[in-house]
Amino acid sequence: MADKNGPDGTGETGRGKQHEPDIRDDDLERRRRDLEASLATRRPDRLEGKDAKAGSVAGYGQALKLSSEFIAGIVVGVGLGWFLDRVAGTSPWGLIVGLLLGFGAGVLNVLRSAGLVAQFGQGDKTRDPKD
Repeated sequence: MADKNGPDGTGETGRGKQHEPDIRDDDLERRRRDLEASLATRRPDRLEGKDAKAGSVAGYGQALKLSSEFIAGIVVGVGLGWFLDRVAGTSPWGLIVGLLLGFGAGVLNVLRSAGLVAQFGQGDKTRDPKD
């Protein structure tokens, strides 16, 4: 057995006697400024005075709005289906149809709230009226 107990057999730990590159503070500062400038161009939505928590709170608000739109559509559909079952005696078909229609209405409400589908009655206005 060797008396040397270092990982590379020299008795030294770490990088050993490798030469460190000669990096100056001003070079590091210049590289840091360059990195900050490139990051600033990639993230133009972050403003100097804007708080990071404000964006996350707005995101929570949007998520709450979309989820309530979805749940409201389902609840109204189920409620109407249940009422139809009680009045017409068609149990459980009114509830099933109401659930499916409510689910579809909930998805449509979410898409409208997110701006991915046009509002009812507001068709595509980019068509040429001469057609």
